[in-house]
Amino acid sequence: MEKPMREPIGNLKISHEVIATIASFAAREIDGVASMAAAPGNIKRFIRHATTEKSIRIELTDDVAAIDVYVNLRYGAKIPVVSEQIQRSVKDAVQNMTGIVVAKVNVFVVGIDFEEAAQA
Repeated sequence: MEKPMREPIGNLKISHEVIATIASFAAREIDGVASMAAAPGNIKRFIRHATTEKSIRIELTDDVAAIDVYVNLRYGAKIPVVSEQIQRSVKDAVQNMTGIVVAKVNVFVVGIDFEEAAQA
């Protein structure tokens, strides 16, 4: 028994802000992530008054995304392990929620949060 094929009745466009929000939540769920960090400045962003999250950059080409994630990690976190978990989590979340193929997730560790270590 064949499944009936659905024909699209219109287009679906997902904004970069939505993708950035999904990626940000997925990254923050990972143990070892202290906070999201600000990405380095970009003059185009100031000119266009872009509202995308400052800690996530998305490059979308032919429905394939490349995502840059900027994070601060907790003191003591194993950077390679946490980075790999962030990559997996962001890729899975974006692909599952949007249907957009994620080609790569680049993780940039901008800083280390020492506050929790000092309180212990």
